[in-house]
Amino acid sequence: MLCESNNESSENQRSMCDWAEQTFGPVSDPASLVERALLEMQELGEAVQDRDVSEIGKEAADVLILLYRLADQFELDLDQEVQAKMAINRSRTWVSKGDGTGSHV
Repeated sequence: MLCESNNESSENQRSMCDWAEQTFGPVSDPASLVERALLEMQELGEAVQDRDVSEIGKEAADVLILLYRLADQFELDLDQEVQAKMAINRSRTWVSKGDGTGSHV
């Protein structure tokens, strides 16, 4: 699996949000970002169903870009939020569902 950190990324939350603002203009309602992310998730689901690795990467990136922009609307650093949430997740007791997912007890 490729769940390893890649510290050579030139893009970050700020650069993606700046690009989006310049390209699409300011966000009038953060809910519009959620709606768009849900559409991108549907496209990601289709790519996964088709096992289209190239499209999976592109659609997952689209979702992530929208999540970065959404977090930015609330002055949140999404990378910091993930770190904090992983600390919580690691401290919890989990039950595996047997499909690669699970829920905490």
